[in-house]
Amino acid sequence: MTTTISSLIPRPSEVDCLCIGSGRFLRSVLVPALNAADYRPVIIQTRGRTFLDYCSKGYEYEEEGGTSTSSSTGSNDRAPLCYEVDVVEYNGQVTTEKVGCWGAGTLGTQAGRDDVMDLLRSMKSISIIGVGVTEAGLSGPTSPSLLHLASILQKIHTLLLSKSLSCTNPNGKLCVINTDNVPGNGTVIRTYLLEIAKTDEFKSTPSFEPFLRDGVVFHHSMVDRITSQRDGSNGMVPRCEPVPGKALVVEDLGGDLPAVLSSPEMKAKYGVVIRTEAGQLDGDIALKLRVANGTHTAVAHVMALSSLPMTDLLARHEADDKAKILMKYLDSYFSDQVLEAAQDRYGKEECEAVYEDWRRRLCHPKFGLSTFFITQNGAAKGGIRIGPTVRDLIARGKAVAVSTSFAIAAILRFLTPAKPTDSPADNIYRGWLDGSSRKSAAEADGSSGETVIYADGLRYNIFEGWYEFRGSCPVAVDPNARKRPICEVLGAFGDAKQPISYLPAIMAYLSQEEGGNLADAIASETAAVGSFGLSVATLYARMVCGDGTLSILHEIGNDLSKDGVASAATSSGAGLGTSCEALIDGMSPLRLTDRFPLHYRQSAVPPTSKLLTTPIGTDANDIASVVFAEVASVAAIDLHTHLLPPSHGALCCWGIDELLTYHYLVAEYFITAPADITPTLFYAKTKREQADIVWKALFIDRSPISEACRGIITTLVAFGLADEVQARDLGAIRGFYSAFRAKGLSGSEEFCSVVYRTAGVRYAIMTNVPFDANEAQHWRPKRKEYPCQFRSALRVDPLLAGDRRTIETALKGSGYDCTLEGARRYVRDWCDTTRPEYLMASTPHNFVLQDGKGTLAGVKKDGVNEDALQQPFAFTDVMTPDANCATNCDGEDDAAASIIDENSDFLSEVLMKVCEERDLPLALKIGAHRGVNAELQQAGDGVVAFADGGVLARLCSRFPKVRFLATFLSMNNQHEACVLASKFSNLHIYGCWWFCNNPSMIETITKMRIEMLGTAFTAQHSDARVMDQLVYKWSHSRAVIATVLAKEYHKMIESGWTPTRGEIRRDVERLFGGSYEEFMSKSLI
Repeated sequence: MTTTISSLIPRPSEVDCLCIGSGRFLRSVLVPALNAADYRPVIIQTRGRTFLDYCSKGYEYEEEGGTSTSSSTGSNDRAPLCYEVDVVEYNGQVTTEKVGCWGAGTLGTQAGRDDVMDLLRSMKSISIIGVGVTEAGLSGPTSPSLLHLASILQKIHTLLLSKSLSCTNPNGKLCVINTDNVPGNGTVIRTYLLEIAKTDEFKSTPSFEPFLRDGVVFHHSMVDRITSQRDGSNGMVPRCEPVPGKALVVEDLGGDLPAVLSSPEMKAKYGVVIRTEAGQLDGDIALKLRVANGTHTAVAHVMALSSLPMTDLLARHEADDKAKILMKYLDSYFSDQVLEAAQDRYGKEECEAVYEDWRRRLCHPKFGLSTFFITQNGAAKGGIRIGPTVRDLIARGKAVAVSTSFAIAAILRFLTPAKPTDSPADNIYRGWLDGSSRKSAAEADGSSGETVIYADGLRYNIFEGWYEFRGSCPVAVDPNARKRPICEVLGAFGDAKQPISYLPAIMAYLSQEEGGNLADAIASETAAVGSFGLSVATLYARMVCGDGTLSILHEIGNDLSKDGVASAATSSGAGLGTSCEALIDGMSPLRLTDRFPLHYRQSAVPPTSKLLTTPIGTDANDIASVVFAEVASVAAIDLHTHLLPPSHGALCCWGIDELLTYHYLVAEYFITAPADITPTLFYAKTKREQADIVWKALFIDRSPISEACRGIITTLVAFGLADEVQARDLGAIRGFYSAFRAKGLSGSEEFCSVVYRTAGVRYAIMTNVPFDANEAQHWRPKRKEYPCQFRSALRVDPLLAGDRRTIETALKGSGYDCTLEGARRYVRDWCDTTRPEYLMASTPHNFVLQDGKGTLAGVKKDGVNEDALQQPFAFTDVMTPDANCATNCDGEDDAAASIIDENSDFLSEVLMKVCEERDLPLALKIGAHRGVNAELQQAGDGVVAFADGGVLARLCSRFPKVRFLATFLSMNNQHEACVLASKFSNLHIYGCWWFCNNPSMIETITKMRIEMLGTAFTAQHSDARVMDQLVYKWSHSRAVIATVLAKEYHKMIESGWTPTRGEIRRDVERLFGGSYEEFMSKSLI
């Protein structure tokens, strides 16, 4: 055959292999291997003639001593043509290999196709047909590439029938090897060719279809060699990494391939691996997709968005901060995700070996690929390369980690246009790089800086901050809407939105086969899929608003803390290997209600995020999602509790028995208790026996539907005891606590930390009444140190009441002068000891402020314990003689009957003087009716329906330099309290106390306060005596408060004021303690 403009095949009779297509994988992997196996391949382009023209310029082997450093041919005869392949060694040296071929042609013209048919007639034998076309070339039976291949195979079939052509393979079957990593590529080609064989054009050869079925083997294969192109070569010279261990893996279950391809030399030098057992290649492909391709895709989008155009930056990961965090990201993605998902199926050692090899290749110091080039078809790659890992993790009940959510979010961010775009020319959209303005990127004309072409028709300009990409993956967020490419759906959002706004679009992408390819997992309706989508939405929203993809990665990657506690609710930190649940910002609209506990979780939106300056929109669900997220993540200040730290021994109450015997539940139990179980008999039993009785009565014999009972369930489930709760297994629940108790003090401290972290409490203020030996020993003679999570408050009831007898008795017993100065010194000394946040008093039902110049004459004091008055600090309260200080609760330490004497010197000259000189507020709890049923002990207290709230007005007016904190027990006083708080700047209203600490009342009170006070109050305090109660009291309250706030913000927005997320966060922080701290810092002296 002579040279024509349509082909260049000097010695056609020597040819025994055809390579259809001229892709870089085919030229850098398959053709060198065929040469080494003594085959003589011809390369035929499917369209165009660039490779033919390249070969026609006289590129033949040079004589000995020329510039060629190596030859890939293994034939005894020198190939008449050659092409160059650059190999970049790890030391940076570039070796140019000259790869031999026996001809070049094209199928792009009729003349070229005729030449190929002439070639076939000239050939004597044929063994292998290589296919190296793009994925589009294998897209279906109408693909021109497949139609051309069918014609070639039909011609080969007729020549084989006529004996003018032979096949020398072991089983006489022609072998077709594909060099594009289309999943199931052999089956794909075979299926489409069989469809083509049934068309009219090929029916003239009835035996063609059986030939395709029985005479041709379409091998499944995998190619893996990082390959780009030499600069300026117009794609004609592949630029490659050194040959990896699995450059070409071919499945040969029937032993149809020539034996030479299985030789050790082929594997060692050319990376050719032949798999002869079913499933082996599947494992190779799966690990390549998950490990090599998955990590490549994950890192390329981040780097491209961050204006890092080449992957060889990763080689500097020991010195360069950007490369370091990127490799940390990939290492975490592999170890925490890919390995976890794949090791059961493919073996841990094999998985680790593949990653180790790939990591070495990826960190090649002198060879890198364009990160923009790798991003091509990113929408589908997310599902093909990352999707399998996600599916396996979910199916195996393993956590999908932050690293995986980040990878998908980065892909979607890359696929977001700088401005809304609908069906652009050539399906090309423009995105914006991190740090650039969306508007300027959309308007840039490419006149500044360097515009780089990174793929066919696609460009980027780092200086101007833009890049181009092609749209794909049609989705429809609304079932009734037409499908549009995911990029158009994302672009249609315009300006940055809050995470929940993007969730429908993200879930639509994840469900598409051309996208995330997780339809089966989504159909299973597992919570893990929803969490994954929500976490992707959070990261995507942050990326879009301008936080910076690499900045987010630094932020996450530098916080890898993981807690050892089993419950997800106790997790802190959001490291790359942490469950993606840590990044959930919003939640499903179905959970935007107070029906579900709203547990504390660390915010997925840090204070530096630009999402805080982003408006929250006007949709009711979007508003609620942001509000719930902010309420869930705010660290609360619990400004009144009865907790004591672990250092206080038995006074630190915690555990299931303490929960079950708390006075709320004891009172509920006695509503329906058998007549023969009297309070006296009940209290005579041990704590454990009491707990057993309550558990059976309120949790087994009845549904635990009351707030107090539900609170225990919420607490136990938050500790990871859902199974034990469902099994009604009190013994197993006790076992959980026993594990902590067995460690002694350290176990108590550990449990305390778990509770505070789970409840999301910054610090809690104790109620310190050290007038009996049990508590005083922890203050004097040497104060015990305790964690900063606990702060003190000092009880001063008798001073408020002007109880001269009690005060004087206490002063004498403690060695102080019975003078006003002696009383002041006494209070000052105990302030120095306890360092209180405030002084406080709880008033019972006879709490009044006398109008006249009254004295204490005639005022009867009940419950005075003369012996207790001899103890240090006795006058802070007066106890009943038989009180048990080690186990009492908020009823017990409020047991004194007291009144306020407005004109008492103790009030004005002692208590108020110390408050002023120490700038200490006075906290009042108003409205308890002690001992309504004294037989029930601490469970027997009631409520004053209409407590005298006017005393607050008189105190605030008379002592304007003293700050007052107040809460009322009766619902009837709440409106009056709000009015007073709006009139006196030295009054701060806080919490929903005791009987008001129920969801229905919290809702009403909070709504009223917001309407009347804005955010100038503290929404809640727990009043907890048992440590565990912090968990449910705060999670239940958060849910109610969030529900109220969401509605109030919606009304404000409808009126015309749209807040940013940062403004909502500010407001929420105030309601959960910020207003208290502002009030405390407001000195009136």
